Amino acid sequence: MGKDESATSREARLAAKLRENLRRRKEQAREMAGNDNAGLPKPPPSH
Repeated sequence: MGKDESATSREARLAAKLRENLRRRKEQAREMAGNDNAGLPKPPPSH
């Protein structure tokens, strides 16, 4: 394995890690948004 191959595989690994991290963070953000809205009481209707 030469320098170019090792750099390419490193970049591919890093790209995969970044994609996984982004996916996980989006999932966490969705859960947080869902939890925030579900846990808040609804204000009484104003007439």
